[in-house]
Amino acid sequence: MDKLVTALGPAFAAGLAIQQLLELLDPVVGEKLGNSKKIVLNLVTLGIGLVLAFAGGLQVLEPLGIHHSTVDSIVTGLIIAGGTQGINSLLKFMGYAKEGKKADAVAKATPAKQQAMAAGKAV
Repeated sequence: MDKLVTALGPAFAAGLAIQQLLELLDPVVGEKLGNSKKIVLNLVTLGIGLVLAFAGGLQVLEPLGIHHSTVDSIVTGLIIAGGTQGINSLLKFMGYAKEGKKADAVAKATPAKQQAMAAGKAV
């Protein structure tokens, strides 16, 4: 888990930078493109995200055991293009997965603990 959080740090920073760039470009592009603004800005952020992922060697799937750098870079570029929302969603998912593992461990430990206590009383 710590390895994944460490891998997400640079991607989070890149996503934040893209989000800030969008804040600067939005008023300028909005005036010139009108209804096409959202599509253009999404394509710009996707392009920047992919460039950062490939050129910067950013990979968020590798810590999860997926060792295919091209696929990892594409997924990372998409996550970066999502800004901080993409990274936050991934971190939230990881938090849910961690809590689920804790709950499973507690559920498995409880019957064993009860059996040990019962065995101690029987002696």
